[in-house]
Amino acid sequence: MKHESYDVVIIGSGPAGMGAAFELSEKAPQKKMVILDKLKYSSGGMRNDCKMNFTYPIGFPNEYWDESQAEEYLDKVSEFLKPTILPKTRIGIYQTRAERLDTKLLEIKQTHLGTDGGLQLIKQLQKELQNRDVELALEEEMLSLDPKLRQIETNKRVISYQTILISPGRQGFRFLQQTLDTLDVSYIDNIVDIGIRVETRIEHYPIVKDYYDPKFHFPDKVRTFCTNSGNAHVVKETYKTAAGLPYNSVNGHAYSVSHGKENGLVNFAMLNTVGLTEPLASGQQFAENLGIQAMLMGGGKPLMQRVGDFRMGSRSKLESFNADLYDFQPSLRGCCPGDISLAMPSRILRSLWKGMKKLDTIVPGILHPSTIMYYPEIKLYANKPTYLNKHFKVADGVYLAGDGAGTSRGITAAWASGIRAAEGMFTEL
Repeated sequence: MKHESYDVVIIGSGPAGMGAAFELSEKAPQKKMVILDKLKYSSGGMRNDCKMNFTYPIGFPNEYWDESQAEEYLDKVSEFLKPTILPKTRIGIYQTRAERLDTKLLEIKQTHLGTDGGLQLIKQLQKELQNRDVELALEEEMLSLDPKLRQIETNKRVISYQTILISPGRQGFRFLQQTLDTLDVSYIDNIVDIGIRVETRIEHYPIVKDYYDPKFHFPDKVRTFCTNSGNAHVVKETYKTAAGLPYNSVNGHAYSVSHGKENGLVNFAMLNTVGLTEPLASGQQFAENLGIQAMLMGGGKPLMQRVGDFRMGSRSKLESFNADLYDFQPSLRGCCPGDISLAMPSRILRSLWKGMKKLDTIVPGILHPSTIMYYPEIKLYANKPTYLNKHFKVADGVYLAGDGAGTSRGITAAWASGIRAAEGMFTEL
């Protein structure tokens, strides 16, 4: 196996890895740098919908960021990406309604490139990195790390480094934990988001015409997340448990306005943040078990249920998806009509449903009988390692960043955490 040396190695080509690479190539252009990604394409949140938020606290865990820090780094991200902020109208009406129900509608600066626009942005960023002599090694996976020798082994070679950033994103949750075990770094993963993906016609959720991705925070740690409208689609993602068993989670995305072919639908997540304590302190294990339970109930597919059936205490069947009140077809066809209440813990379901009822008062129409609830939507990004400094250092020469490491929740915050890690890495070059 061949052996090569680099000054900087970055694991993961998502926004955290990109942010670090651009920062380091600016500060130390003479240093040799490589970005590894196990997939055959550059991954990360920019590939899926590419919705970005530029206002604290969205995306910034308060364990690691205060408002002044976040705004400082958001300015750097904004200066580099130069986003076009989407306009908002009539926000005060919705905010007043929300406040009456002990709910908050956050006013966030946002931009939306869509899945097609995100892919174009990735191509532009890759070209710029190549112009800066940063190597991008796709389909190359880190298999092991030796912190004493400052070496990693991949599926293609052995690489020596001076400093390394590990930023695998949400899907690298398990990989990151294995790496932390190798480094003998303690961590906890006791927080997880469990919820549903809601899909309906835009006329039943007209707020999206005034505010593209409205951020509602309800009591009981329930919130809306990742709203998509226009040419919007629900998609299935497949993960594996620690034992190698597959389970599904749903997600959503939309194409840009320029892409055309709008389907008139909107989808968004309703998530309940669950914090676990002893004796069950692993959010990952808890979420994996819920994913397996949903697979069992859905015959290997995610579950979907019309609101009209749910309110009647009935499971949805194929005939629930007809042309009467149920006046649109699901954008995610490969789902099993069923009863999500049999697969979801009742406490979580009660909290989500309370939030849905409040939302229907704020934006009347969301609980139309035709609205679909897809289950499960699971977010695994709550690793909380023991960091040695503010730059997310965990060992000599080793830094973490991004959603998988718990330093961020979203594209812009991940990019910001990559910059912050790069500042620390620079001191070791």
